Amino acid sequence: MDGMIMDGTGTGLLRRAALNNAVWCDAVCRAHGLTPGYDGEQVWFSARRTPPMYPDAVTLAPAVPVGSVVRGVDTASPGCSVKDGFADLDLAGAGFEVLFEAQWIHRPAGAPLPQAEGEAAGLEWSEVADAEELAAWEAAFEGGECAGGDRRFRPALLRDGIVFLAGRAGGRIVAGAVASTGGGVVGVSNLFGAAWAGVLGAVRDRWPELDVVGYEHGEDLEAAVRAGFTAIGPLRVWLFAQ
Repeated sequence: MDGMIMDGTGTGLLRRAALNNAVWCDAVCRAHGLTPGYDGEQVWFSARRTPPMYPDAVTLAPAVPVGSVVRGVDTASPGCSVKDGFADLDLAGAGFEVLFEAQWIHRPAGAPLPQAEGEAAGLEWSEVADAEELAAWEAAFEGGECAGGDRRFRPALLRDGIVFLAGRAGGRIVAGAVASTGGGVVGVSNLFGAAWAGVLGAVRDRWPELDVVGYEHGEDLEAAVRAGFTAIGPLRVWLFAQ
């Protein structure tokens, strides 16, 4: 799917962001033993329920027919959700309700890095190297210890194209994010510790030629804009309510 044709317009950039997010969701699902797939260049979907906080489908183009989005997902299990990548679907008739709305964000390659502020200025940044460090990263992300059977981020995710970034203070992980490639861009997700400056510096060191995308809302969107991102278009997440 990285070969998806882009038109060079704003819609093309949104498609890159949506595809990047779908590639990341696909990796998380496969690390949990699922085998999701793509319906042409319109929808990424999983026929089995995805891990918590991850969608069962992501639309990759505008104006995808509702039937194409929901026919392949498991609405019989609690928690089924759809990431409406262009905020242009009406899934209410299919039993879904809006969970939240957000904005895709974009930062061009080579843009000046923001200045780290406060406690974030003194953090030391590195990439998570192994399963033990990944467990420590996830515990910091979750705000506590993670039981082995409940791991959201499994060691299979430590592979080419995916980097878990860790900001450390006194050797302890206190900030971080995931950076993942796909769609010709690098996506940043799961940011914690108010550490855009360190994360963007680490992303530029590894992929200096790639634009950076993601999505945020509320105060997190405001923080991303302060870090040099531009909001480029809406998305909407729907949750099956019946």
